[in-house]
Amino acid sequence: MKAAEIFERLWIHYSCENPSAGKIYDLFQKSGERVINDHVAFRTYDDPRVNMEVIAKPFVKAGYQPAGDYLFKDKKLRARHYELPGHPESPRVFISELMLHSCSPWLQETVKACIDAVPGSNLGAMDLIFKGTVFKPIYYEVYNRLREESEYAAWLYVFGYRANHFTVSINYLEHFKTIAEVNTFLKTAGFPLNSSGGEIKGSPGQLLEQSSTLADRIRVEFEEGKFEIPSCYYEFALRYKDKTGELFNGFVTGSADKIFESTDFRG
Repeated sequence: MKAAEIFERLWIHYSCENPSAGKIYDLFQKSGERVINDHVAFRTYDDPRVNMEVIAKPFVKAGYQPAGDYLFKDKKLRARHYELPGHPESPRVFISELMLHSCSPWLQETVKACIDAVPGSNLGAMDLIFKGTVFKPIYYEVYNRLREESEYAAWLYVFGYRANHFTVSINYLEHFKTIAEVNTFLKTAGFPLNSSGGEIKGSPGQLLEQSSTLADRIRVEFEEGKFEIPSCYYEFALRYKDKTGELFNGFVTGSADKIFESTDFRG
């Protein structure tokens, strides 16, 4: 499968479960913009059956190459981003994974049991990124207990394997030159933004500025009944050129750390 086909399939699923993304995309298009994705992100565990190497498989097959590694100590995550050489408009791929050995015995046992219950045909599969909720059955009680230790783990427990977020590249927009202008545009249209660490994460000096909506809340069927929880969000990124005149292609861990919180449960 070619890269463009992968992203098209991911977008269909993502926009169905994150209605705000489709609405925002349409707003940009109605404003005369061509929306180009800066990056698409995925979450997983470092268990070898589902780790970042597994998630990366379809992208590597499509020609993507590793381009940067990152560590988020407080959230017990590590991450890697991939790029498609020679295709500047093809989105970067950002894959993070929870380091299970750093988590409590209860969380480790819970995650292992969840993965053990996944059909073997899905584990290590090339198309795992399209599988969505693979950890079944899911319990609201478990979701909430996971949240106490890791909002990341709780989100992954429920939503599984899909695009966690797409990201609009502000560099390709014609009518918006700053991230502040984009944020104002979004808030005026009624979309709440993630304010953790400030609405704008990063700075021109760090060569990257980012912002994001708060995740849409959707009703999810748990064993105990239906409950409304945060799903996916939409991100916005503005990149700057470095001293050599090249556009910065990496990520800033301090900013990304706060972007992760776009899916946090807020009562």
